[in-house]
Amino acid sequence: MKVLFIGGTGNISTSVSKLCVKRGIDLYLLNRGTRKVEIPGVKTITGDITSSETANVLQSHNWDCVVNWIAFTPDDVERDINLFRNKTKQYIFISSASIYQKPPTHPVITESTPLYNPVWDYSQNKIACEERLNKAYREENFPVTIVRPSLTYDTVIPLTIGGWTEYTAVDRMKKGEKVIVQGDGTSLWIVTHAEDFAKGFVGLIGHQQATGHAFHITTDEVLTWNQIYEAVANAVGVKPNIVHIASDFLCSYDDSFLGSLLGDKSFSVIFDNTKIKTFVPDFCCIISFSEGIKRTLDWFHADPKRMVIKKETNERIDDIIKKYEGE
Repeated sequence: MKVLFIGGTGNISTSVSKLCVKRGIDLYLLNRGTRKVEIPGVKTITGDITSSETANVLQSHNWDCVVNWIAFTPDDVERDINLFRNKTKQYIFISSASIYQKPPTHPVITESTPLYNPVWDYSQNKIACEERLNKAYREENFPVTIVRPSLTYDTVIPLTIGGWTEYTAVDRMKKGEKVIVQGDGTSLWIVTHAEDFAKGFVGLIGHQQATGHAFHITTDEVLTWNQIYEAVANAVGVKPNIVHIASDFLCSYDDSFLGSLLGDKSFSVIFDNTKIKTFVPDFCCIISFSEGIKRTLDWFHADPKRMVIKKETNERIDDIIKKYEGE
């Protein structure tokens, strides 16, 4: 099976790429070569998907499946529809579970949960992408499959403030300094390791019944945000010094929090994974967050350059706490 990944060396996609190779897929990665990630067994096309030169190279190929890991706007998918029309048997669009109804009217999310996020433009763009692709499927049988990851990690630290590609929040925990958890920390959340996600995703590649369908792929482990922070702290041998701050307060301090908090992480989510398990019967998540975050932190610790501690993030956290506790 000949497969093209646009991207393929990111936080989620690297694990998917490795599993594809392990399963004997003839995998091509199209990227600009800026991320120094080695994946033995893949073929690399160096280029920019937005350039006409790269488009000409891709037009010389036919694919069993194309996956775009870096499409974020309707213009991105419009380009792909034109580029891969009659050139691929399947096109997988990476959407986002943040597109599901906010605030939710039911605590359990299925693929039929309404798509509505009035707060986050990132999610609104993903919804618009899905609508355009579904239109292409209905009107011209464009072979789209939609995948909606939720918070998925491997080489990032899934904390709200001072995490992701930063080590700042973990460094604060190790020093006994305060870290911020939105709300009272009891809202429920799902954090999925990329290696587990990959098993469900690769099972959809080339799946003849997946055309026209949407799937989310997550673990069934449900944690509170307090437990998530406690697991991170435990992985470095400390207890977290947590300050609980309402999401509304955080957003009033800095409206850049609006999308990630009021548009996503402020609400409890429980995902029903019946659909992906039906289509991919061997899909099962086995990496608990307490185990997975240790792997992630080991990856950070293996190279001091990865342990990025930002002065501006520390100052921001301190200022938020100072203003909150001063009220």
